[in-house]
Order: sequence, then structure tokens, then C-alpha cells
Amino acid sequence: MTTTPDAPPAGTSPARPSGAESEGAGAPPPASTSDGAPSLRERLVGRPPTDRLWGWVGPLAVTALAAVLRLWDLGRPHQLVFDETYYVKQAYSLLVAGYELRWPEGADEAFAAGTPSPLDTADFPVHPPVGKWVLALGQLLLGQDSSTGWRLGAAVAGVVSVLLVARIARRLFSSTLLGTVAGLLLAVDGQHIVHSRTGLLDGVLTLWVLAAFGALLLDRDASRARLARAVTTRGPTGARLAGLGPWLLARPWRLVAAVCLGLAVGTKWSGLYAFVALGLMTVLWDAGARRAAGVRHWFAAGVLKDGVPAAAGMLVVALGVYLASWAGWFASTGAHLRQYAAERPDYLPWLPDALASLWRYHQEMYGFHVGLSSPHPYQASPESWLVQGRPTSFFYEAPTLGVDGCAVSACSRAITALGNPVVWWGGALAVVVLVGVWALRRDWRAGAVLAPLAGLYLPWFLYPERTVYTFYSVAFSPYVVLALVMVLGMVLGRPDAPPRRRRWGAAVAGAVVVAAVLAAAFFWPVWAAQVIPTEHWRWRMWFPSWI
Repeated sequence: MTTTPDAPPAGTSPARPSGAESEGAGAPPPASTSDGAPSLRERLVGRPPTDRLWGWVGPLAVTALAAVLRLWDLGRPHQLVFDETYYVKQAYSLLVAGYELRWPEGADEAFAAGTPSPLDTADFPVHPPVGKWVLALGQLLLGQDSSTGWRLGAAVAGVVSVLLVARIARRLFSSTLLGTVAGLLLAVDGQHIVHSRTGLLDGVLTLWVLAAFGALLLDRDASRARLARAVTTRGPTGARLAGLGPWLLARPWRLVAAVCLGLAVGTKWSGLYAFVALGLMTVLWDAGARRAAGVRHWFAAGVLKDGVPAAAGMLVVALGVYLASWAGWFASTGAHLRQYAAERPDYLPWLPDALASLWRYHQEMYGFHVGLSSPHPYQASPESWLVQGRPTSFFYEAPTLGVDGCAVSACSRAITALGNPVVWWGGALAVVVLVGVWALRRDWRAGAVLAPLAGLYLPWFLYPERTVYTFYSVAFSPYVVLALVMVLGMVLGRPDAPPRRRRWGAAVAGAVVVAAVLAAAFFWPVWAAQVIPTEHWRWRMWFPSWI
């Protein structure tokens, strides 16, 4: 995750340094020195794509496609599926009481019928409230009896994620074409589509981490531009700077990232690992920038002048956002363990009762998560996630002739959290390539893609006894897409490559994109609960482990 730009971005001009878009939408391209060599700012930041109109037209076009795939017939089926039985009902409880309530037996049917009847006792939810508040907003807008309303929050999160991926890829690879392709591939990914069409928390987690990643890319550009200005005013470019170099204290985009990461952790605790991965990534970027700028003690500067302020500021902001997300719990008197410390004066007496009670609650939540080992037919070990070896079935029914539009003797209606095979299998290979690219060439773009992917994926290997599912992989699906797009850019080749090489590269890269779109059309029925003949459903279950 160093910042040495030893090669131009895939698919871009070799004259353009491998940085991201420059600071500010209206900033001019960095100037070169009188001898034609890149200026310090240009070397640190790079040059943005100049096609700003298409830089929005392309991403917005694929976002519109994503909106159609995620919002069309969103209310199908009009019943709670898979873990919606927890999160959709808990979201309704937040609207009613400000905290999660218990539900009686048979509550799913009553909820779907528009007659919810939660009990007047607190539930023990095992995830923080942010994601459930996002789902609650859809119910608030369209009504509790609307199955579209149950899922609207997740759908909007999915649509916005596609736009973010397109814009992030454009900035990361300095290519509007590659940015648009990245948005398209995420738009047609089944794992992402299913989560966007289901009232679960993982799609919301995906959005917040992705937004934090994008904010840190903006911070990278802005801070490097400031560093270049500060260094240039101190002496000629290329001169070694004594000491640790200038301070760069004002980092608003870094604080935006901290807010997003606080919301990510407030959705699911797995956001903590993303916080660590992205935090380390941005400090390494800063250290690499100081080294490239000629700071003599660049590593110490990266730690002391960048790392310490980053840790202090981001931790305080993220913790504040996380605690604020529990406002409904704090304001209540009957939420789970809300009165725990008040009833036990000797429990953590140095903390206010509310915070002590919340700490006890978190101890219980942690115990639940690390001890979750109940067998489940769709559990899947993490090593199979990248290739979607055991997708999770969210919903399955077998209508017969004349039922729900079934026109043959036996039909199937399914929601299977199965990633687009072209995207995930190609992405798995691309991840391996990027590991090599980062290790051998220290390409910062490869490190940028791998850091959040590692933070959201690798920690699951620490809990081999825990019951886990492939659908958790949606959280790092944007980075699988970014890995694939970066490799496609390499296949496409540089603009100054021989025409024959470019034609073959375009043919191969284009074939992958077309194959992904065709695969999405083929698998759409089992992502969106379409009624199809059972034989057609079997056509789509390529392996026994997919059933």
C-alpha cells in the first residue's frame, strides 16, 4: 500500500502519472516543470480525467440500470424472507419504541398482513441500530404494510453503492471508461442485487465502508496537493527536507471517512476490521507521500505527523457517531440491559450508569457472536466465498400448475444470494494478480483495492468454529469488482500500445463485460423470485453445492 506510482493507470495515457483526480472539482491539471518533467504535485497527486461531463454521464447511466434492477417489483414476495424476520421487524420496533421489541409466535404472517403486534418487552438484538434505522426509513415512507417499504432502504443503499464504485474507479484508475465498467459490473452482480432487494444489514454495511473508502481517496488527493505546495515553497523540487516535513492537520475528508466508518460499525461490528484496514492504508499513503516529497525521516513523519492525528481524530469522531447511533437505547428505560448498572451500583462505578450498562450489553453481544456455532444447511467456510461455492438460499417455493402464474406442472420461485459467476470467478483471479502487482511493483492502486477487501474478508478466518455464510461476502463485493476492472485495464493496454495489441485487449476485456451482462440476464430469475419451471431453475444450479 505504498504510494510509489511506478506505472500509469491501466488504460490511460502514459503521460498521465498514476495519481487520482486532483483536489477540487474545478482544479486545473497539475503543471509540469520547464523541462517537461512532472511537477511535484503531478507526481504526488496525478492528473484527473478531463472528460468531466462523461465522468458523470457514464456512472449515472449504470446507476440508472442498477436502480431498475434493484427497485423493479421490489415488493416480491410479499412476505418476510430469510433474516428479514429479524431486521425488518426490529426496524419497525425502532419506529414504535426507539428500541427493539420481542415478537410473539406467528408474527411474520401478521406483519405481512399489515397487523404487526410486538410484545411490550425488550428483545436482545445482536447488531447495533444503524442498519435497522435505514430499513425503518423505508417503512416510515411507504408504510409498514408495504413489502417495498421493508426493502427500500437496502435498495437505495445498493443503488448509491453502484454510483460510488463508478466514481471511485474513475478516480482510482484515472479513466472514465474503467469507472463506468466498474459500476456496470457491480450493477449486474447477483450478490449485490439480492442484498439490495432484501431487508438485511449487509448491503448497508457495504455502503458505509465504500463511502469511507471514497472519502479517503479524496483525502489522499487533497493532502498530497497541500504537501506539494508546502514542500515547493521551502526549496527546489528534489531537495531533501530535514526533519519530519510540514504538518497537515486539517483533513476534512478524513473526518468524513470517520463518520462513515462509525456508521459502518453501528451497522455491523465487522465494520471495525474495515476501520483498521482503511486507517492503516491512509497512514501508509501519507508516509509514502512524504518519502516521494523528499522528507528525510519520512516514516517517522508518517507515524507522528500523520498517523497520530489520524488515530486521534478518526477514533474520536467514529466513536461519537457510534454512540449517537444508540440514541434510542439511551433515551429509553425498558431497552435490553438499559438499567443493568443502575440496579448494580458496584458494576463499573467509574462510568455513568448508561455507559456501564451499554458496555455490559456489548459484552453479551460479543459472547453471542463468537459462540454462534449452530449448524445450518447453508453455512459456508470463508475459503469458498470468493468463488461463491455455497450460495445462501434466502427463499424458495415450489408453485404448481395455476399457482402464482406457474404454467407447467412444477415451478420454482427462489431468491439465491449467488454472485454473478463472471464477476466473482474473474474477480477471484484478479485478486491473485493484484497481490502480485502490489508485492512486485508496489502499485498503490492494487494496495488500495486489497486493503478494504482484506479488512472485510480475512478476519472471518479467525473464527473457524463460528457459523458463517457466503452472503457476508457482499460487503467486499465492490473491491472484487475493482480488482477485476484493474486487471481488465491491464488487458486493454496503454493507449500508446500497438493497434493490434489494443484491439485484442479491447476484444478480451469487452468479452468479459458482455459475458457478465449475459450471465446477469440468465440468473435474474433466481435473484428476483421469478416463477420459472423447475427444470429452468435446475439449469441455473450448476453445482450440487448451489442447491
